Amino acid sequence: MTKKSPLPDIDPVTLEIVRNALTSVAERITTRMIRSANSFIVKEMEDCSAALFDGGGRLLAESANIPVHLSCVGVCLRTILDHYIPVQDWRPGDVVLTNDPYAGEGSMATAHTNDLVVFHPVFWDGRLVAFSGLMVHHLDIGAMWMGTRGWGVEVYQEGFRVPPLKLVEEGRLDQKVLAFMLNNTRVPGTLENDLISQLSSVQAAGDDLGELFRRYGGDVLAGCFDALIDYSEGRTRAAIEAIPDGVYSHREPLLDDGVKGGPYWLRLKIIKKGSDITFDFTGTDAQIEGPINAPLATTWAAIYYVMRCITDPSIPSNEGCKRAIHAVAPPGTLVNARKPAAVYQRMIVCHSLVDLAMGALGDAVPDRVMADSCGCGYNYTIVTDPERQRQVMFGEVVPGGIGATAGADGINVMSCHVTNCPVPPIEATEIEAPVLYLKRALREDTGGAGRWRGGVGQILAYKVLGEAPRLYHTSQKSRSLPQGMRSGLPGDGGRWVINEGTPGEHILEYATGDLEPYGAGDTVTHHTPAGGGYGPPHEREPWRVQADVRAGLVSLTTAETVYGVRFCPKTLEITAILRGNGTD
Repeated sequence: MTKKSPLPDIDPVTLEIVRNALTSVAERITTRMIRSANSFIVKEMEDCSAALFDGGGRLLAESANIPVHLSCVGVCLRTILDHYIPVQDWRPGDVVLTNDPYAGEGSMATAHTNDLVVFHPVFWDGRLVAFSGLMVHHLDIGAMWMGTRGWGVEVYQEGFRVPPLKLVEEGRLDQKVLAFMLNNTRVPGTLENDLISQLSSVQAAGDDLGELFRRYGGDVLAGCFDALIDYSEGRTRAAIEAIPDGVYSHREPLLDDGVKGGPYWLRLKIIKKGSDITFDFTGTDAQIEGPINAPLATTWAAIYYVMRCITDPSIPSNEGCKRAIHAVAPPGTLVNARKPAAVYQRMIVCHSLVDLAMGALGDAVPDRVMADSCGCGYNYTIVTDPERQRQVMFGEVVPGGIGATAGADGINVMSCHVTNCPVPPIEATEIEAPVLYLKRALREDTGGAGRWRGGVGQILAYKVLGEAPRLYHTSQKSRSLPQGMRSGLPGDGGRWVINEGTPGEHILEYATGDLEPYGAGDTVTHHTPAGGGYGPPHEREPWRVQADVRAGLVSLTTAETVYGVRFCPKTLEITAILRGNGTD
């Protein structure tokens, strides 16, 4: 079990103040980054995440941003300390940068090449006492296609890779490395601004942490760090211990339309014993020649995310939450990529890992898991802007429906699980790119029916006004629908349509693939998948069905035939409840 703090005289008030101060410092890192960024991916979609570590690289606190980033930041720092720059080689004023998913001896570093991560050491009384870290998704790093879009088959097509190095050494920016990076991007101005903002954000966090050390001193804070980590480990182990011992299994398909050689399978066996839990992916299919392979770092991130979902959210998020969690992920598989596998689309695997783990745990902790969600969805267009005479990219991480739980409906239209990006405002996108949005609406009758209804998807439509557009689209759950749980029904799948409702209508044949060329003035419509339901539909309270009908989420026909509730078409008042053997 856990150890007691070496400084038992640290009072709980001081400990709580320090805990909240650390979280505040991490949140300010991303706030600074978002407010100073040029790229719409950061300033509108907030695609960045920060974390703080002690001098040994143990996680102390993190921002509430992108789950797939957060665990990767700490994993990447450990790889740097173990394989590149040991603790004794860091100096005040340094900032170390990398974007190589294959740094070290495997794939325990960044999530993919567009995710640049930086670390800044914090010194107090001549000793290295902490690190601030920040991972940011940058718009373009010189891949085969802008924004690293397209069906790449090896990591060398995914842009430049920078091994861990000191971009800033004792306060001096290495202009040669910066020039190399800017020479290999289609948007040098945006990359330079956002990278300098990233460096400044972690350096400012160093000042924030320095103030905390000046206030409490190194010994008190070291004791607080140990106590917080031990506290989180103890509470996490207690939550795991409450799960019945046993072995729980599940599997999930990937690329279910088969166009790119699939479907491929993720297989998981969860072994829970005492206060430890192991995720064993033995039997998962081998990595493929395509961009969906997941670095082991991102597989860990998905595992930690699931465990945070099924344990108490009030547990402070730090290194202690991870100590009882173990993984077996065979190298060279979809969950533990080996070079030269392409990894840009690793989110296809990571989103499915969440559904995979939730499905496996369904019998163990049914009150804490959720039905399948919409999965990974990307909707990006690369186009030439006729006014600016340059190539631009616009789009979003497409939101869909979230799975229902044992006590709540799924959320409608959300960028789900390990993504968690806000949807960029239509007006902001239209300002930055030659596009006219035509529709964003909820999809009626798409959320999986159940005692608790799955979140519905959306219909998104836009017209491209620029030249030579190419659509880069990704979605999951098009053939194998988002499954319900405990007799809940599946959510609806998704589809992509060019020029919907016209004589030239064209439904795309695959859910995930290469760039799709189309013409200026054409329209793109995406019907996004929805979440699965939880529990039998006939157990849903009639007043909830009525609220869904009035909100346009459920049709009168579905209300009657699936939920067993009949309404007056004009007033939408309940006229009959048709359940069981007859009319109530």
